[in-house]
Amino acid sequence: MLVYFWGFLYSKYVRFWLKWILRLLTGKCELQRLLDGSKAGAQRTLSIGNEGNAVHVEEVEVDKCVRDVMKEKKIEQKDTRFKTNLHISLLQISGYKKLYLNVENLRKVPYDSDNEEHEEQLIELWNLLMPHENLKARISKQWCDIGFQGDDPKTDFRGMGLLGLVNLVYFSKHYTKEARQILSRSNHPKLGYSYAIVGINLTEMAYSLLRNGALKSHLYNMVSGLPQMEHFHQFYCYLVYEFDKFWFEEEPESIMHFNQYREKFHEKIKGLLLDCNVILTLQS
Repeated sequence: MLVYFWGFLYSKYVRFWLKWILRLLTGKCELQRLLDGSKAGAQRTLSIGNEGNAVHVEEVEVDKCVRDVMKEKKIEQKDTRFKTNLHISLLQISGYKKLYLNVENLRKVPYDSDNEEHEEQLIELWNLLMPHENLKARISKQWCDIGFQGDDPKTDFRGMGLLGLVNLVYFSKHYTKEARQILSRSNHPKLGYSYAIVGINLTEMAYSLLRNGALKSHLYNMVSGLPQMEHFHQFYCYLVYEFDKFWFEEEPESIMHFNQYREKFHEKIKGLLLDCNVILTLQS
């Protein structure tokens, strides 16, 4: 009861007077102190997360929002440092929301075997991973060689839609050497796993971390401005590379224990993302 009373007292009265005294002593409002006293990146952007309606601004309204905030807080327009810092943080916040919507929209697109672009990406994936072996037919048991479950990969994209394929192609295209090495390792007689299926599973992991906000620190530290789809793909590449390492280090008894080790890896990544200074990237 005492704790509740103190919390009520602090939020209603004490905090107001502390802020007033600090403004009197420093000549700066709370938002100025937050931005000036925080390290660039996640620390700074996350620090303004509770500062009113500013955090809900859309990208096209960022400049106007900065001017409105400065006017409301009575901050001189010549304070260019504050203006720049707030502008970057608001861009990061609005960019994160926009990135999630773009990723979600791609996830909602079902793989369509009648769509020429979808089919081209699928064939590109095969050619990137299996450059010395021709695909004999579109419906073929050969797809199992790169870790799909059956003769037609389209059925494996149901959960993550086109996003799963785009992620697989991106990794194979930008980290071709690593992708082929991991595919080879996935065929290990004892510790092997289905490369493509696991890749799609890791797309779901990356997507869920983006959706619940866990990627904020990583992206705010990585991008001084608007996070883009490219940055989401880069994080996915990191997951694929690190999961393969993790799997072989753990030496699971069999693939039947995949979900258990997948969750253990998920918890490891979530723990890393709790660090305000985190950046998780795969260097080529």
